[in-house]
Amino acid sequence: MASITARGVGKRFSVRGREVVALHAFDFTAGDGEFVCIVGPSGCGKSTFLRIVAGLTDATEGTIAVDGASGRRPRANLVFQEHAIFPWKTVRENVAFGLRMRGVGRRQREAVADAWLERLGLARFADAYPHQLSGGMKQRVGIARAFANEPEVLLMDEPLGALDAQTRVLLQEEILRLWSEQRTTVVYVTHSIEEAVLLGDRVVLMTASPGTNKETFVIDLPRPRSIELTGTPAFAAWTLRIWEALRDEVLRAAAAERATAR
Repeated sequence: MASITARGVGKRFSVRGREVVALHAFDFTAGDGEFVCIVGPSGCGKSTFLRIVAGLTDATEGTIAVDGASGRRPRANLVFQEHAIFPWKTVRENVAFGLRMRGVGRRQREAVADAWLERLGLARFADAYPHQLSGGMKQRVGIARAFANEPEVLLMDEPLGALDAQTRVLLQEEILRLWSEQRTTVVYVTHSIEEAVLLGDRVVLMTASPGTNKETFVIDLPRPRSIELTGTPAFAAWTLRIWEALRDEVLRAAAAERATAR
């Protein structure tokens, strides 16, 4: 596992000759084995920050340190909303892909893949191809692949956003179970306040673009957690409290989008 500390992170893009500021002076921490959710309006730079942590793009300014070492990138796995599994590979091959890239031998990586498929209820689909799976099953494959690669940090970008409500609930509980067993450091981007409260140790709230820190909430609800927690007064209170802090940023983002569309 690894801790992450980001200080003053900014990101600028050039779009049709115009500079766009996606992130500005954003600070973030995730402790070793902590589950931290990031919530903010659309376009506030949440996904951009994940990509910076993963090393897929560079920050324009600021620093990111892993376990106190500035510039070190963690061994991270990304789980996206869009499944992001290879259609030409079997389910087993998809789950074993990260291990293969690390040079793990075929017998060992297939054994690890099969163990994770068993844990996620996909063992009988090991030789199937993605087009033969439902959306929820494809996302289970992506989650299995991420955990199988033994990441120091698991970066999850709206991983359940495209799923139907029932499947989303099932996978929320799967993620809670797997995290409680593995205690991988997780940075989880979501638009759902309810999901953030259910999953997170902390919820980091971002402002409308350019994204920076608005407020951080330490979710003191007891663990282990399950979907039954969502029916409690304490859960409702946390959800309302975060929404009240977020509402103005959502309205500001919507107003900016309308102005741009004119």
